[in-house]
Amino acid sequence: MLIARQLSKTYGERKALDQLDLHIPKGEVYCMLGANGAGKTTTINLFMGFIAATAGSAWINGVEVKAGNPATKKFIAYIPEQVMLYPTLTGLENLRFFSGLSGQKYMTDKLEGFLTRAGLSDEAHRRKVQTYSKGMRQKVGIAIALAKQAKVLLLDEPTSGLDPYASNELSAIIRGLSQEGMAVLMATHDLFRAREDGHRIGIMSAVRLLREFTARDLTLHELESSYLTIINSRLQIR
Repeated sequence: MLIARQLSKTYGERKALDQLDLHIPKGEVYCMLGANGAGKTTTINLFMGFIAATAGSAWINGVEVKAGNPATKKFIAYIPEQVMLYPTLTGLENLRFFSGLSGQKYMTDKLEGFLTRAGLSDEAHRRKVQTYSKGMRQKVGIAIALAKQAKVLLLDEPTSGLDPYASNELSAIIRGLSQEGMAVLMATHDLFRAREDGHRIGIMSAVRLLREFTARDLTLHELESSYLTIINSRLQIR
């Protein structure tokens, strides 16, 4: 579903991503770890087509991502660290609007079904989004992905600012989407959630993907130790 081939991005002489090779098949949750500036968000922006690659290529469902070409947009849903919704509209109204932008039109009961499936309580469907917590806004974002019938979900620091209960809820939703065949790329600082939710984990440092692990092959302590060793070694080199 997601492929990067020697994907690179530079701004003048500054590298933002260097020769990324990545393959995420259908149904896999891939968690990308790294410090700020490691290249995680740049990777997502390249897959989204928000910025153009300097070299290499990005592919979604067999279609190459190209600036100005919306062909890959229909396959993907994106949930940033802060989900931007219209605050004076209800969750239901936001879902109707954004699903309409993707060319989907649903009856109200179907839209409410997406919100419920995304974990938003029934009483919140018709409340204005300005009353929502971050976790509730994320659930509307998940509902939009469901309504869009996205094949790929891109998440940028989704657990940042969530309490443990909300973080656990989001993890359960992500695992459920994976089981239904959605490919998920999650950029995160959360080692625990990466270990619990990911099938594979990649560690980025100094804008390069340096190591990959199968999540179940290592304990949380081993993951933390590997992460710190890689980050510290790169800092010493710099």
